[in-house]
Amino acid sequence: MEYLSETAGDTEKAGREFARHLRKGDVVSLRGSLGAGKTVFAKGIARGLGITEAIVSPTFTLVQEYDGTMKLFHLDLYRLSGEDEFESMGGEDFLYPDGISLIEWSEKIEDMLPESTIFVDITIRDDQARIIRVEGGNHEYSLS
Repeated sequence: MEYLSETAGDTEKAGREFARHLRKGDVVSLRGSLGAGKTVFAKGIARGLGITEAIVSPTFTLVQEYDGTMKLFHLDLYRLSGEDEFESMGGEDFLYPDGISLIEWSEKIEDMLPESTIFVDITIRDDQARIIRVEGGNHEYSLS
């Protein structure tokens, strides 16, 4: 599934729509370059789950937890050295969550991700619009 986002508002809206399809236990890998809109998409997911507090990238804390219609765990692994460090922080618990786990920079733990992981790739086009692609998981999605 693919969606064209021309503004940050479009990206957040796509996240809200995507959230409607998420189920307890889903792990979502948010992939894209710095500034692609991963955190904006995560904000949309949070809004779609009824979370009203500010959503910020947990770059320095690694994990932020939010309560909405389901628990949301937002992880940013940018500063993580790899799988060993992820395991030592108890990260495996977030791969089988009691809620939804959103993982930015999941490439660092790619071999650990569950087979059912949903991959959201955000690519910046030359005109600065974003292409959002959703693949994987065990159910259907739409971002219309």
